[in-house]
Amino acid sequence: MEGSRKKAAKEHISLFWEFFKIGLFTIGGGMAMLPLIQKVAVEDKKWMEEEDMIDCLAVSQAMPGVIAINSATYIGKRQHGLTGSLAATIGVVTPSFLIIIAVVTLLGTIGHNSYINGAFTGIKAAVCGLVIVSACKLGKQILKGPFQWVLAILAFFAIAVFEVTALWAILGGAVAGIVLLMIRGKRGAEK
Repeated sequence: MEGSRKKAAKEHISLFWEFFKIGLFTIGGGMAMLPLIQKVAVEDKKWMEEEDMIDCLAVSQAMPGVIAINSATYIGKRQHGLTGSLAATIGVVTPSFLIIIAVVTLLGTIGHNSYINGAFTGIKAAVCGLVIVSACKLGKQILKGPFQWVLAILAFFAIAVFEVTALWAILGGAVAGIVLLMIRGKRGAEK
C-alpha cells in the first residue's frame, strides 16, 4: 500500500514538473506549447500514442479555454484521474502566473526600453514559427486522404476569409464526417 502511494506521488510530481517546464519555457501561449506537449506526452514520457494525442488536441481545441491548459488537464486526467488533471493543470499554469506577476512589477520601470520592445518583436516572430510547425505536424498526422484535405481547406477559408468561428467549423466537420460514414455504410450494405 505504501509503495503504491509513493509511486502515485512520483507520477503526480512528474506530471506537475513536466507541465511546469513546458509552461516556463514556452513563450507565446497555448498554440506555441503544443509541439512541446506532444513531444513530452508521446515521445519522452510515452503517456499516450500519437493517435491519442490527436484526439486530445481535438477535444482541447473544441472546449472553451486555452488549448495548452485543456491539453494538460486531459493528459493528467487520462494518467491519474482528477488528481492527475489537477497536478498537470497547476503545473502548466503556475509559470505563467509567476511570470505575469514579475512582468507587471518590472514593466513599469522598463516598459519603454527599445531593447525590450525589440525582444518582444523577435519573440512574436518565433511564436508564429512555432504555431506553423505545430500545424504542419498535425497536418501530416491527420490529413491522409482527399476528404480530410477538402475539409481542412474549407475550414481554413471559412475561418480566415469569412470569419466563421471555429466552433461552426468543428461542427461542420463533424456533420460532414457523419454524412460520409453514413454514405459509406449504405454503399457497404448494398454490396
